[in-house]
Amino acid sequence: MPAPKNVVIIGSGPAGLTAALYSARANLNPLVVEGIEAGGQLMLTTMVENFPGHRDGIMGPDLMAEMRAQAQKFGGEIIQGNITKVDLCSQPMAVQTSEASYAARSVIIATGASARLLGLPAERGLMGHGVSTCATCDGYFFRGHEIAVVGGGDSAMEEAVFLTRFATKVTVVHRRDTLRASKIMQDKARSNPKIAWLLSHEVDEIHDTGKGEVTSMVVRSTKTGERQALPVTGVFVAIGHTPNTALFRGQLELDQNGYIITHDGAKTSLPGVFACGDVQDHIYRQAITAAGTGCMAAIDAEHYLDSIPEHLASV
Repeated sequence: MPAPKNVVIIGSGPAGLTAALYSARANLNPLVVEGIEAGGQLMLTTMVENFPGHRDGIMGPDLMAEMRAQAQKFGGEIIQGNITKVDLCSQPMAVQTSEASYAARSVIIATGASARLLGLPAERGLMGHGVSTCATCDGYFFRGHEIAVVGGGDSAMEEAVFLTRFATKVTVVHRRDTLRASKIMQDKARSNPKIAWLLSHEVDEIHDTGKGEVTSMVVRSTKTGERQALPVTGVFVAIGHTPNTALFRGQLELDQNGYIITHDGAKTSLPGVFACGDVQDHIYRQAITAAGTGCMAAIDAEHYLDSIPEHLASV
């Protein structure tokens, strides 16, 4: 096996690429394994207007291309591949893709979290064109529109209330007749006159009528089966996220929802292993906060490597 890499970064969204930039500038020659969804969730986003430094906005894929090129400019090595197995308890640690195996003195995990979707045929095709999983990211684009939020938990209530700042009407669609959200969040949403309710309903279809953007959606009553069309231009899916941590179960400490627990910055329960971005953040889920934790992870990894005794660092 080749000599161990100082840093192997798993994931290539804003967190992973920022970690790559900082560790490359620290002369650590990081290796980034992109993963199946190279670039992360921003690759499914159109205009990003809340990333500092881009006052006129920037397309999500363009932002990720710039971050990728910047990490490479300073010596970050980026390879395509999907991690199939990791051993974080050995030293050096082992990271394996379907094509190769790598040894690592430190590992930064930036695998993100995947938004749960409804599974409708039009959903992914219209992502960023009326379908969204982030009200904070995209709410501004729906000023004066009628839109819908799908979900019944605290996140759905929070998104619905936030979206009333822009939309003229927000319809909450939930498949059950009761909400899962906490009482305080339910009360906050129910007291908002801009929010309408369609409980005991599921989304059957999202339409674009060939325009490439949402024009309506069809909902079906879970009690009667009756279908109706809603003239909305935006559908915000808020049914939760799944952290991409299956590879690390049994090796790292995770919370009850599967997110990696970090402490004192980006440190995990194992020395030399750091986590950043949405894989450890279930609250903010923004590109800029992910990038910030990527910076933290790289600096923490640098300090960790500096602390390794010379006879172990040369292993």
